[in-house]
Amino acid sequence: MKNIEKILEHVPGKLLSGNLSGDIEDVIYDSRKIIKGCAFVCLKGASFDGHKFAAEAAEKGARLIVAEEPVTLPEECKGTALYLVSDTREALAWMSAAYFDYPGENLHIIGITGTKGKTTSTFMVKSILEDAGYKTGLIGTIGTLIDGVMTPSGNTTPESYVIQKAFREMADKGCSHCVMEVSSQGLKMKRTDAIPFDIGVFTNISPDHIGPNEHASFEEYLSCKGLLFKKCRTGIFNSDDPHWENVRGDSGCRVRTFGMNGNADLLASDLKLEYAPGRLGISFDISGEENGHIYVDQPGRFSVYNALTAIAVAHEYGVPLIDVQKALKNIYVKGRIELVHISDDFSIMIDYAHNAVALESLLTTLKEYDPARLVTIFGCGGNRSKLRRFEMGEVSGKLSDLTVITSDNPRFEKPEDIIADIETGIKKTSGKYVKIPDRAEAVKWAVKNAEKGDVIVLAGKGHEDYQEICGVKHHMDERELIMNAAAAAGLV
Repeated sequence: MKNIEKILEHVPGKLLSGNLSGDIEDVIYDSRKIIKGCAFVCLKGASFDGHKFAAEAAEKGARLIVAEEPVTLPEECKGTALYLVSDTREALAWMSAAYFDYPGENLHIIGITGTKGKTTSTFMVKSILEDAGYKTGLIGTIGTLIDGVMTPSGNTTPESYVIQKAFREMADKGCSHCVMEVSSQGLKMKRTDAIPFDIGVFTNISPDHIGPNEHASFEEYLSCKGLLFKKCRTGIFNSDDPHWENVRGDSGCRVRTFGMNGNADLLASDLKLEYAPGRLGISFDISGEENGHIYVDQPGRFSVYNALTAIAVAHEYGVPLIDVQKALKNIYVKGRIELVHISDDFSIMIDYAHNAVALESLLTTLKEYDPARLVTIFGCGGNRSKLRRFEMGEVSGKLSDLTVITSDNPRFEKPEDIIADIETGIKKTSGKYVKIPDRAEAVKWAVKNAEKGDVIVLAGKGHEDYQEICGVKHHMDERELIMNAAAAAGLV
């Protein structure tokens, strides 16, 4: 229980009815979870409006209703206070922080934003900090990780109440740091309000998430990314990205930079592709704020940028370079260029690339390692844009030596129909392909027919351990598919 006045201490507003004395049992923003004695916050979304449930909340015994427009409560609910604010999402953020006793004040919080690289960079930061002795929590696309326990998350940046609850658990379990992915949607929807960020990091930006339910334009997308740097003490920017100064804007935070060009505070040079049996990596030198040699057990230039992000954050906390080097040499991120070693003759990996831009970046990177063949296994999600299917098919046809078209999450569509759309895109190229709708069989076929020096990529699913068919999520972990395929081929 928490005192109402304490909960609202950073939430300016106007009391329309009732009184603000007494306590509340919880802060609720989902009408399905209303309980007696709660504070119910009326949020507006693309397809819902919490204000429509204000009367129901009062009838169920809510002690406090927080709204951004006047609502009518039942006459008999005189014990319910109605509090009018300018923005209920901002109110929820501050109410949640207060409800959990401002746990962020007990943590060093690092927020990472950008179109690509957020997930891998957060795991790199966590690995480095923990190698240096700092117990660190993580919030992101894959889920919330606290004390070795992963809780799946519906959003890259969860709702503010969920974040503050996670902060409370981290602080209670002895975490000193938290690293989190900060999406543009999370910033726009004010889920990160009331978070006292130590450090904000900008990785890169490219046109994405532009649409009626996300961002109206690229300019708005840029602007939302920039909101993070108005909330942090130090901003760390990829100065190779042409938009970094637009993202920084007039934030007023202390600025540090990293990159491979120009006068960045942390500079990478002398990049070298590293190819060992069944493995792909990259090494480089750093100079400026840190000086030394780095090896990352992940391939490509984008792995260098992710590593620079983590090295720059580690420098701010005084982490010795030897701890940084050790962590990056042994980095593992589920579903992000995740190598699964089953043979020294060829490499096989899992990656979340699920749109044309991500797939093109991944395949272009892998081709730099000059594989005997680049084999790509992928499908596309059902009940999503058909354009993505055509584009991904065309990208794979151009860059892969062989494409295995299969099923992803068909949802409520027939896998064969989705595969036909991908085939339309791939037919614009001269790329070779086969069609195997069952994903497990597709992996078996690729492993059985692998040739020495091949690089095989399972794209699209990444960290997901399910396949969604007709509204039901069936267990399907690609690591298991690969090991089953290896066993069938007599490799393990």
